[in-house]
Amino acid sequence: MTPTVSIWPLAAILVSLLGALPIILSDRQPNLRESWTILIALVKLTIVAALLPGVLQGGGYVFTIAQVLPGVPIELRVDALGMIFALVASCLWLFTSIYSIGYMRTLDEHAQTRYFASFAVAISATIGVAFAGNLLTMYLFYEVLSLSTYPLVTHEQNTEARASGRKYLVYILGTSIGLALPAMLMTYSAAGTLDFTVGGILAGKASPELLALLLVLFLFGFAKAGLMPFHGWLPAAMVAPTPVSSFLHGVAVVKAGVFAIFRVIFHILGPETLQAANLGVVITTIASVTLLTASLVALTQDSMKRRLAYSTIGQLSYMVLGAGMLSATGMLGGVLHLAMHAFGKITLFFCAGAIYVASKKKYISQMDGLGRRMPITYLAFFLGSMSIIGMPPLGGFISKWNLLVGAIEGDQLLLIIVLLTSSLLNAAYFLPIVYRGFFAATPEGGEEGFKEAPLLCVVPLSLTALASLALFFYPDMFIKLIRLALGAG
Repeated sequence: MTPTVSIWPLAAILVSLLGALPIILSDRQPNLRESWTILIALVKLTIVAALLPGVLQGGGYVFTIAQVLPGVPIELRVDALGMIFALVASCLWLFTSIYSIGYMRTLDEHAQTRYFASFAVAISATIGVAFAGNLLTMYLFYEVLSLSTYPLVTHEQNTEARASGRKYLVYILGTSIGLALPAMLMTYSAAGTLDFTVGGILAGKASPELLALLLVLFLFGFAKAGLMPFHGWLPAAMVAPTPVSSFLHGVAVVKAGVFAIFRVIFHILGPETLQAANLGVVITTIASVTLLTASLVALTQDSMKRRLAYSTIGQLSYMVLGAGMLSATGMLGGVLHLAMHAFGKITLFFCAGAIYVASKKKYISQMDGLGRRMPITYLAFFLGSMSIIGMPPLGGFISKWNLLVGAIEGDQLLLIIVLLTSSLLNAAYFLPIVYRGFFAATPEGGEEGFKEAPLLCVVPLSLTALASLALFFYPDMFIKLIRLALGAG
């Protein structure tokens, strides 16, 4: 079906970008400022959801902003792959906005207006990445996302935050400008277009050597995906407030990197073209090394947020690994894990923040017995952990099962071993946290009794945990979108 020309994709981006203005103007009226934040999040989610039926029917929407190069406009295009990312991001931004109010107010954080305004700009860039119609448009929004999240990473404005912010920009901007941009120019030179096309645009237009070079440049150039050795920005960014870590570094920023790699593999280089050049092994090798290494490092981390950060690095590589299998089932599993991981990981970050708000504890070794004081938070953490590990009946099981089936169908024994080993490592670094919380003795002098974080923290983490449970039983919408994105109908 031919996409429908519509201004609504632009509206989905602009609603939060323009919404940053009333948030800033409401600086001295916190209730009004946060009402604007929630309203904007609801409107954005409503617009994105309203575009879903047209995409599910095999159509989509397109809007051209400007023409910059012959055959390469700055263009928005709502298709199945972009809809998956946009739905996940806009839905979880609403939960994060509610959670942020409880977290930031309870801790009496400074610069809350700047925080909420920066968040609004960042989610605009995120939806821009999702709805980009070609590689140039996606690249521009990708860079805006990098710059708009810098004030959030450096929110604390101390020496550690500034150092982490510099590291963040060096990794993210350095790789995108130094690697992804040249790759994009070479792609345009070879293909004469940068449009996202099912099956890719380089079939018969690039030598195997050029394809290999482009693949490596894109994989490492979109460093938000956290592939080693360009992963160091992610643990460093954990210095930010937990709501920033939960959404931007559990959903928006990191998923923008993986999403960009999906676009390159599926719609620029093309799975069949990569398979013919035997380049799938390059993707799966880089992803497997990152996956196992990050999981082993996570085991050594006592800081809750750093353990979650290294877990995220590993989980992102599951997605890239699935894409690199270049088979229908493997690619489906990789893209599906984008959604399943987002709900599970944001739950875990929300729980880490709630634990800090209620107890001021950041380190796992200090959290013995906390589950008995915070049973709702720790039950949510357990559900989120089970989804990330890939255990039924949580959504993560569906995506990991498809990844495993994809590896079996391709007779890829090493990938089967990697997937099973990594899931065991996931269990090894998550389940002891739950065990210590519920069953370890409370340290002498420690507080007893029920003490959860404020409701505005507890309700969002409960809902995202329940969503992870629901996605096990109702994954069909995402699966249909993925099949449409891969040209499987």
